[in-house]
Amino acid sequence: MASPSANLHFVLFPLLAPGHMVPMIDMARILAHHGSNVTIITTPLNANRYKPIIARAVKANLKIQIIEVKLKLAEVGLPEGCESFDTLPSPELAYKLFTAINMLKEPSELVLRELSPAPSCIISDSYITWTSDVAQTLDIPKLVFHGPGCFWLMCMHVVSTTNVLSGIESDSQPFVLPELPDRIEVTKLQLMGTSRIDLTDLSGFRSQIQEREKYSYGFVVNSFDELEPEYVKELAKAKDKKVYCLGPVSLCNKDDLDIAERGNKAAVNEHDCLEWLDGKDPGSVMYICLGTLTRVPTEQVIELGLGLESTNIPFIWCIRNETEELQRWFSESGFEERVGERGLIIHGWAPQVMILSHRALGGFITHCGWNSTLEAVCAGLPMVTWPHLFDQFLNEKFITEVLKIGVRIGIDIPADTGEQDKAGALVKKEEIKAAIECLMNAGEEGERRRKRAQELAEMAKKAMEEGGSSHLNVITMIQDVTEQLAKNMKPSHLVV
Repeated sequence: MASPSANLHFVLFPLLAPGHMVPMIDMARILAHHGSNVTIITTPLNANRYKPIIARAVKANLKIQIIEVKLKLAEVGLPEGCESFDTLPSPELAYKLFTAINMLKEPSELVLRELSPAPSCIISDSYITWTSDVAQTLDIPKLVFHGPGCFWLMCMHVVSTTNVLSGIESDSQPFVLPELPDRIEVTKLQLMGTSRIDLTDLSGFRSQIQEREKYSYGFVVNSFDELEPEYVKELAKAKDKKVYCLGPVSLCNKDDLDIAERGNKAAVNEHDCLEWLDGKDPGSVMYICLGTLTRVPTEQVIELGLGLESTNIPFIWCIRNETEELQRWFSESGFEERVGERGLIIHGWAPQVMILSHRALGGFITHCGWNSTLEAVCAGLPMVTWPHLFDQFLNEKFITEVLKIGVRIGIDIPADTGEQDKAGALVKKEEIKAAIECLMNAGEEGERRRKRAQELAEMAKKAMEEGGSSHLNVITMIQDVTEQLAKNMKPSHLVV
């Protein structure tokens, strides 16, 4: 008798941003490994980014495909090629891309109606709210994918369901979030993760998402039960829905090419990168990457470089979104010549999972994006936390106060407040040096951080192994979707 998964066809709708696309591509492959048919709906530019890894999956006999739908970019006032949030010339254009995404409902529904076998379940990014309507029209279950973990989801839940914000007048006034397993103190700015949206507007937007979530069957989360056990339970109870932690999904990458090219083609030769790492002592190297969407002011990037130079610690520094001014500084300052073989600078996309998993790594300066956070956890690495936007400030709280595997760089306001433009570098080289040395140098507290990080790495690996919590959650999810379909099934939903 065929397993239930062999009869299912999952259709995935990722948000058009690397931080959301990459884990959903991994998730698609995990579902296909369990025997399900999987279709990913995305745009031509995004499809082109991930075609190599999907082609390798197909070659390995996984039933997975990408179907392209076209954005009406000209209609919303965007130039050609702006199909992902990381390709926008300016962050202010994000709302136009959201408008274009909202226009994909009808063409996407047409695609789903023509799929064979017929779709059994939609897994949609939470920001693509119209997929609830499509799922209802097709009479199939929908699962919601959120980029961050259960801790962040619970923080957002208590903000929207309690009166915690009443009486908090200042955006920078600290207050404690109620009804959480841990004492978490935040400000309005840290909750918003941006100064460009009023918290009232943000709460309204979150309310829209939560309203559409009512029509979903449950949540899929890139996390694992052992990482945030109390928050997984509290979220399921608070939402009265199933919560399936299926991660860390990055660990599904076993092939060297899949690991090296996860997310995009690397801007460095993987062999050269590994050779450089092989020449360094175990646990001696600091890796620095501040994300795909973060636009760090040139003055701050330079200050970061000077901080790295002053430590005498070997480092790999991934720099994206370079300005002409920064390129000129690199060519004229002699920085690369001074650090010499001690530093490897990657101008563009880095093979992050490959780097973090190398034995030479000892720490990670991160923007606290959820994917990067999980990848550090999988590698057993403590972190220097440097949040910039969105969920990153709450993720920092989770890293430093709940998991206790991080050292704060000391930033308390989002990068788009304008303060960096006024003051140049908000974090000075001396502070950067101090945070790095605090993380990397031995000491009782440092040893506890490192031991805890290594324990979490073991838990992560076990969760993804056969019989582990995440592996079992995938099986349970497949069974639950099959049962849900059976309740309101049209004969075409399952292959008999």
